[in-house]
Amino acid sequence: MKIMVINPNTSRSMTDHLRQELERIKRPDTELTVVCAEKGPETIESAYDEAFAIPPTLELVKKANQEDYHAIIIACFSDPGLEAAKEISKIPVIGIEESSLHMAAMLGAKFTVVTPRRQRIPSKREHVHIRGMGHFLASVRSLDLSVAETDSNPEMTKKRVLEVAKQAVEDGAEVIILGCAGMAGYAPEIESKLNIKVLDPMAVALKVAEAVVELGLVHSKIGLYSTPPEKAFK
Repeated sequence: MKIMVINPNTSRSMTDHLRQELERIKRPDTELTVVCAEKGPETIESAYDEAFAIPPTLELVKKANQEDYHAIIIACFSDPGLEAAKEISKIPVIGIEESSLHMAAMLGAKFTVVTPRRQRIPSKREHVHIRGMGHFLASVRSLDLSVAETDSNPEMTKKRVLEVAKQAVEDGAEVIILGCAGMAGYAPEIESKLNIKVLDPMAVALKVAEAVVELGLVHSKIGLYSTPPEKAFK
């Protein structure tokens, strides 16, 4: 199966990081193409950045459909443009935030989302509630780091996650979600030092995408994700 992983920011470093981690855990028969937008924010750390990232992301979604991919992953924990991408795509589009929130809800009574910047805590709470999962949310905790730092400084990031995870346990969390694509690959080491389940949203999204393709599933087109009129693409 062919899966396109779209990094909605323009960071080549983060894109290479994602490619390296996903190649390590993909199925042998999965062919991955990991790309980033040519235009847009270098990192996504605000609502403005999310909005800025959506148009080039949707162009890559169209490209994946035209080139006969079997699934798409949007590799940002804000899931920028996810609903629009599902509307215009004939193949499954998996958001790393959406898929990991649902997975966390299956693994424990409460989860905590760990996000890089403190300013993004309200938006992460809102995303959980919009998906009707507020009763699973123990807390949203901040690392007080930039998105770029989570990618460029793994050791500092892991240290901060370990500190924040202890607070999350006090909040009642049974599952920790690493709420940034820049933390791809960090979960196993962090989990080995904690008595709590730690989710890497990139890994979750990849395995969900592989399963969805194998099951022959795609988004329903009769309502919420129905294809817009052709004029919407002009």
